[in-house]
Amino acid sequence: MSKQRNILLVYTGGTIGMIKDPITGVLRAFNFDKLLKRIPELNLLDCKIATVSFNEPIDSSDMNTKYYIDLVEIIEKNYDDYDGFVVLSGSDTMSYASSAVSFMLENLSKPVIFTGSQLPIGDLRTDAKENLITAIQIASSYINDIPIVPEVALYFEYQLYRANRTTKINAEHFEAFASLNYPPLAKSGVHLKFNTEVIMPYSKKELIVRKVLDTNVVILKLFPGITKATVSSILNIKSLKGIIIETYGSGNAPTALWFIDLLKDAIQKGIFIINVTQCSGGSVNLGQYDTSIQLKKIGIIDGKDITTESAVAKFMYLLGTKITAKDFKKVFETSLRGEIT
Repeated sequence: MSKQRNILLVYTGGTIGMIKDPITGVLRAFNFDKLLKRIPELNLLDCKIATVSFNEPIDSSDMNTKYYIDLVEIIEKNYDDYDGFVVLSGSDTMSYASSAVSFMLENLSKPVIFTGSQLPIGDLRTDAKENLITAIQIASSYINDIPIVPEVALYFEYQLYRANRTTKINAEHFEAFASLNYPPLAKSGVHLKFNTEVIMPYSKKELIVRKVLDTNVVILKLFPGITKATVSSILNIKSLKGIIIETYGSGNAPTALWFIDLLKDAIQKGIFIINVTQCSGGSVNLGQYDTSIQLKKIGIIDGKDITTESAVAKFMYLLGTKITAKDFKKVFETSLRGEIT
């Protein structure tokens, strides 16, 4: 007989925590203390569910590094008392937040499953119930007392993804997220099927929670016609430590001398520059074409197939560790939480 699992729901904010008044149509906050009454199907799961909410739930647009720290501290405080965690948040910044949490929780050995919804939990056609029920089921799935998914993952519309591989691709469809460079960890249909070969291995090491994040980073998205003045103003932002350049295709960028010289000068000042493709899928391959050879020569860091969201999170995390400039490039180009291939 399987052991009953203890699951903690952490509500940060977002649509999934709202319910529509059937008479007035006005949205109001959902009372998670009455979760089982509202969603009696949860009683069919062999687990005990507790809930905790941010003191002031936030819209996903207001998510920032302070809330990342609040979230991992909740998990840290309750880590020994629960078998899994389900984080309910707004979907717009979920890929950013879940990617950050994946780096902040080192040696994670329990499921931390992010989910949300496109429609409020009380809406007639809501996706909230299915997302919530299955996320809890995944967080409570164990074999021989070992969790099936001992990592930070994101569940949405019948698919479970590695969190730091995801991107929100649609604001209207229920299939809001994609992981174009890494296969799903699980698929939910008539049966819940786990793809165990691509899930992070179980860790027996002690959890380490990293709470120092350095936000002195910026994203520079290239476009035809971008000017020297624009690039120069960004590279000269006070206190700037890192730049993520969203380049074309497999890492290509303008070959204009002024562009290369500006990047080279920034690197010489100690600013780290990451090359990430602005394509939804695919990978950077520095030096494959003439338009990226110069970037490779001046020391641009190869982001490989990392998403922009994960690159931001990894950048803030590594800058917070005070890693040496000599080691930064090597470590960034190395997979730490399964974020790159």
